[in-house]
Amino acid sequence: MEFYKKVLNNIDYIPKFYETVKNKNFLETTKMEIMQLNIGKICNLACKHCHVEAGPQRKEYMKRDIMDDCLYVFEKHNFKVMDITGGAPEMVSDFEYLVSKSSKIAQEVIVRTNLSILLDDKYKHLIDFYAENKVTIFCSLPFYTKEITDGVRGLGVYDSSIEVLRKLNKVGYGKELTLNLVYNPNGAFLPSSQECLEAEYKEKLFLEYGIVFNNLFVITNNPIGRFGITLYKKDKLENYMTKLYNAYNEDTVEFLMCRNEINVSYDGYIFDCDFNQAVNLKINSEKKHIRDYRDNDFKKRKIVTGNHCYGCTAGAGSS
Repeated sequence: MEFYKKVLNNIDYIPKFYETVKNKNFLETTKMEIMQLNIGKICNLACKHCHVEAGPQRKEYMKRDIMDDCLYVFEKHNFKVMDITGGAPEMVSDFEYLVSKSSKIAQEVIVRTNLSILLDDKYKHLIDFYAENKVTIFCSLPFYTKEITDGVRGLGVYDSSIEVLRKLNKVGYGKELTLNLVYNPNGAFLPSSQECLEAEYKEKLFLEYGIVFNNLFVITNNPIGRFGITLYKKDKLENYMTKLYNAYNEDTVEFLMCRNEINVSYDGYIFDCDFNQAVNLKINSEKKHIRDYRDNDFKKRKIVTGNHCYGCTAGAGSS
């Protein structure tokens, strides 16, 4: 947070993001359809690129009363998609309660998993639990090779991820149940074409391991959290931010996730997206807590932006 305030949002070598966007109407919200809950920062991994700086030493997690507020607001305001993330969301107490309740009121329930957590004896039953609740799974796999994945996430993570992907395939994921993979670069460069990378992933994972999945989503590393601090310490931040600015694509702005979603932190505060939550930029409204919307409507509002927004609008877009 201090890094964001003192460094990233005060750079003067590129224009402010808001100034760069030509069509300012696209920086306003539409109908709220997606509720993303970041239910905790506790995680079994401490990945180098993690923008929320999750890890085994973190203690923050969402309590049941906040979950109930989210569920109430979700149903009252006719949200369609419940998107549950972390940290490793599986490690949060009442996680199964939240998924079960969500599956009864949402058109789609998404869980974002790091895969490796599902080998732990305490959590391995969740593979069947996901299938029973028809959860859409998004799982991060930094690359289809062991060297790069372990370099980003830690030794042994690639092998455990492959093992879990096979288990997910056995219960129907990648076939009748949706299994999506997420790729992000392992350094300060922009990702290749999503279409080309998806074809590579599908070919490599199927030929070597017999693994199938539905879609690959390509994410540009956002210059906040651990990744941003590392760039700054290595004197690479200016180069990376300039690269993002030069790759800015106006066509991506209309489709940004922040236009039709809210992101709720573990303690119930509302943000336009997970990246804004990571740098504590709450929504542009007097009512900033999920509990405020038990009795109030979501009004059209201006989206809170910053220089990190270039990460979602570079190239083909990243959200």
